[in-house]
Amino acid sequence: MALSGSGGFLSEDQFICSICLDVFTNPVSTPCGHSYCLNCISTYWDGGGGKTCVCPLCKESFRKRPELHINRTLKEITEQFKKMADGLDRGAMVFEGGIESQGWGGGGNEGVSYGVERPPVPPRPPGMGVMPGDLLLEMKTRFQRPSNSRTPPPVLHPHPPSPFSSNTTALSPPAPPVVPRRYTLSGPADSFTDAPLCPEHQRGLEFFCRTDQTCGCAVCMEGEHHGHQVIPAKREWLIKKSQLEITEAELRDMITQREKKVEDIRTSLENIQVCAEHETAGSMHMFSALVSSVERSQAELLEVIEMSQRAAQHRGQTLIRDLEQEISELRKRSATLTQLAQSDDYVLFFKTFSTPPQTRDWSDAVVTSDLTSGAVLLTVNQMVERFREQLKRLPEICELWLTVSLGRSSPKVRRVQEYAVDITLDPLTAHPRLLISDDGKQVRCWDRYQPVADGPERFDRVVCVLGRQAFSSGRHYWEVEVGGKTDWDLGVASHSINRKGKIIVSPAHGYWFLSLRDKNDYAFRTEPSTALGLNHKPNRIGIYVDCDKGQVSFYNVDAKMLIYTFTDSFSDVIHPFFSPCTNKSGRNEAPLIICPVSMPLVD
Repeated sequence: MALSGSGGFLSEDQFICSICLDVFTNPVSTPCGHSYCLNCISTYWDGGGGKTCVCPLCKESFRKRPELHINRTLKEITEQFKKMADGLDRGAMVFEGGIESQGWGGGGNEGVSYGVERPPVPPRPPGMGVMPGDLLLEMKTRFQRPSNSRTPPPVLHPHPPSPFSSNTTALSPPAPPVVPRRYTLSGPADSFTDAPLCPEHQRGLEFFCRTDQTCGCAVCMEGEHHGHQVIPAKREWLIKKSQLEITEAELRDMITQREKKVEDIRTSLENIQVCAEHETAGSMHMFSALVSSVERSQAELLEVIEMSQRAAQHRGQTLIRDLEQEISELRKRSATLTQLAQSDDYVLFFKTFSTPPQTRDWSDAVVTSDLTSGAVLLTVNQMVERFREQLKRLPEICELWLTVSLGRSSPKVRRVQEYAVDITLDPLTAHPRLLISDDGKQVRCWDRYQPVADGPERFDRVVCVLGRQAFSSGRHYWEVEVGGKTDWDLGVASHSINRKGKIIVSPAHGYWFLSLRDKNDYAFRTEPSTALGLNHKPNRIGIYVDCDKGQVSFYNVDAKMLIYTFTDSFSDVIHPFFSPCTNKSGRNEAPLIICPVSMPLVD
């Protein structure tokens, strides 16, 4: 098909939709410049599940689904293409059983005419929807057979003559049918004359049987492939080749994605190595500081004990010295009185006898110390026990972090995702301003109060809601999407909490939850609150509860990091706790979404 200049042709491939592999019907063009049938590309995008629209050929993605409009110029050319192909197809080869090869298929014997040649279709007068006259005339000139051909096309039989017929001899094989010159939309089909020959009939293997997935000549198609789905081999080759290009593009895209994933993993490994070195150095420094602190505390304690002992000794020695001095004076007085009792001189008696000297009351004079009661040892033992408990929890916390971040099983600690539970919200506990989705998985704060019954379980002042599920034992885990919010509260709460009026939130009052305020202020609600400085802002929060150990932990699911762990005792049944906080005039209107937990792969 000539467009401009010599050698400019339009082939059938330029009018083929790469999705349905047929001539365009209502062609449309994507922003990247590729054309498809309107129904084909619409169905292709509809099957994507509402995700980003992608061009099937170049894989360019569009954030917003493009508005498709029919390419009227391409549609008019395609219609003219079909009409002229139909005009040439009327002399196409028809096999017995309804097998027909299209004359516009572009190659093979699809342009061979077995029968009487029909006159070409007269040109359509110019008008709306018609190509310009000069272009149409040039196209038709290329498509028509040469008028000076003096040899009429021979009439061929659908089957070769039998060797036992009266018109042939038994010794002479039937003469092969004369194949006339073939024509396609781009002129005489001389480009496929080098097709391999059929080993049985010595004819070109110019057809492809889709039923048997094999090539054959015209005689093969008439015989053993009679009634099968037959198509010109070159057309099938072009179709497979176009599919091959699409497959190659998809493979290149898959390779690119996997190479990017390899780079991401390598980057993650490098980051993990840096973090491990940082954690190791920090841990060594902290434990060294801890050992130094313990040694310093030990020296101070020994010094205090020694000082206490010295003070007690000084006091005891002073008391002993005073007592011994008084005892000496009392003995002297006793000896004087003994001598006076033996004397008969009453004048000397009155002169010597006098009032006894005053003595001190030594009943309260004691030397005591806390060292003798074991109070210091008891205090040290209690501190050591608490410290040992904390040290025992340290490896467990590290293993929990590793199981979340690496998705690996541990002989001591199972992955927290294995304790995933299906959590739904309880509308009977929701504040009147909260909107809960029908499936009970989302909650957001509205501007107005809803007409709901005020039951004893409903919060009437704080915009929060509890989960339907109640836990009194075992381990449980769930995840909540918090991306896009500036404020939220997540955790667990006791069933017996106060739900009316002003609420004091702390573990002592039955609340254990993590909070976000003003986009960046993270804290665990203790008295006072425990501020948490997070380097990575989480989009999804994982909550892990071990009722038997009284432990509640919060994880950054995206970064695979442990945020905070609090240990307490749950004396009552606990429920999941959610608060989207007020919407702040639309700035915090995004909902809290309970998400399904994805299980990590096991190495």
